[in-house]
Amino acid sequence: MSSPAAPVQAALPRPVRFGILGCADIARKVSRALLMLPPGVATVAAVGSRSEEKARRFVAETGLPAARTHGSYESLLCDPGVEAVYLPLPTSLHVPWAMAAAARGKHLLLEKPTALCAADLDAILAACDASGVQFMDTTMWIHNPRTAKMREIIGDKDTFGDVRVVHSMCSFRASDDFLQNDIRVKPDLDALGVLGDIGWYCIRSILWAVDYELPEAVIAQRHPVKNQAGVLLACGATLYWADGKTATFNCSFLTNLAFDVSIYGTNGTIHVTDLVIPYEEKSGEFNVASKSNFVKPTIGWDPLPRKHVGFTDLPQEALMVQEFSRLVQNIRDAEGRPEGKWPTITRKTQVVLDAVNASIDKGYEPAEVAG
Repeated sequence: MSSPAAPVQAALPRPVRFGILGCADIARKVSRALLMLPPGVATVAAVGSRSEEKARRFVAETGLPAARTHGSYESLLCDPGVEAVYLPLPTSLHVPWAMAAAARGKHLLLEKPTALCAADLDAILAACDASGVQFMDTTMWIHNPRTAKMREIIGDKDTFGDVRVVHSMCSFRASDDFLQNDIRVKPDLDALGVLGDIGWYCIRSILWAVDYELPEAVIAQRHPVKNQAGVLLACGATLYWADGKTATFNCSFLTNLAFDVSIYGTNGTIHVTDLVIPYEEKSGEFNVASKSNFVKPTIGWDPLPRKHVGFTDLPQEALMVQEFSRLVQNIRDAEGRPEGKWPTITRKTQVVLDAVNASIDKGYEPAEVAG
């Protein structure tokens, strides 16, 4: 009798070939994420910088195997072996280089903040749409399994009810060198300052909590802190919805490290204290209270809040790249279309950010949120 045939293993998909456009520090984190992915997902085909020497040094220091180096951004975009571009350049450079990448048919993973204003972002998104390429911004925590678990709880009407209030706080205590020299405090490079850098996370977390329903209006808090060049170092705002929901946020380069989000529903509450960068990259926790009441005579709580802890084999930045690559492979290999939810979410974040800036410019008067 003949022995049974060995099972035929499905061939791995062709990995998405990435080009990294710029050698910013954040690009090292994404490069590490690319190296952590399983076979058949993604690979770094090339790195481009303003000098080939800098690109070669980046490749050597990050351990990228066999990545080609380019001494200009234009050269990388002309590389036929690059299918997708990760773009971590300063925000002021996003429009020309993101549009150039899209025009050459490169799928676009764009570092946040994605643009200085919604009009600039619209130009980028229009270029991606015209070329049929996938767009995604790099809000990494969205891809963490913890985020999906929190969404599941918020969506449970019995456990959580309806979201009524959200508060988000993102900050870190920047060094004197950062406050003098970092691109995030330079008006010609990243003019949005703290609002674009970590205020972006605050706004995204609020929108995520309300299932991306845009507020009607925003009022910025008075007396934001700016540097001598007029770039924001600390600010905050309150968001208002027609049904009475409210949200507040604060972001700062001047206070201790915090990535806190609290979401208050009619039946429940969620607290997470390390949303943007978890305390440990392969686990994440958050606390949930539901249908809380007092132990009479007002001496305690019943039931007590519960701690949820989740685990992941890959850190959130690797999961982000994995999901982006899956979408690109679907377009490339299965004649799929770009996933539209990602540019939609990005644009909603951007228009709220614009409204905060508008309220500051109007002397802290209410600013309507454009649809």
